Amino acid sequence: MRILDRARELFAEKGFERTTIRAVAAAASVDPALVMQYFGSKRELFGQAVQVLPAPLTATDTEALVDQLLASLGLKLGGLPEGTLAVMRSMLTDQAAADHIRVALGRQIAGVGAALPADEDPELRAALVVTALLGVTIGHQLLGLTSLREASADRIAALLRPAVKALAGPPE
Repeated sequence: MRILDRARELFAEKGFERTTIRAVAAAASVDPALVMQYFGSKRELFGQAVQVLPAPLTATDTEALVDQLLASLGLKLGGLPEGTLAVMRSMLTDQAAADHIRVALGRQIAGVGAALPADEDPELRAALVVTALLGVTIGHQLLGLTSLREASADRIAALLRPAVKALAGPPE
């Protein structure tokens, strides 16, 4: 567990490319051979370090769904698990990280799409909601955009609510 914890921290801070087995081993106060024995490769270590399961949607109507989606944004702005940060930081430079994000986002999009009215393009509308929230999260957590960092999660959610509601509600 100590090795995975240190690996999550380093992958979150430096990304996949700049994190080494030696650095993980040193941070965990173990021999690099032990890391290799348990995980086999840097790729396997990364895969185990970044495993995060999204919370299932439980909303039963559009208003509750919007509330739940915006509440999850508040949690993301408050801080993401290091495994998630590691994947996000690595997704543009490492194909495996990009694949991992694509699968995770696909699950989230499917979950949101299933909760939307099926009238018209629920999967596309879900993809727009999920990626809009992802963009805000990236701007806040990874890029540290001042306007996002200085605004409260409640203020950001209030400004996003009409757009998320428009995408989540039945098409007009």
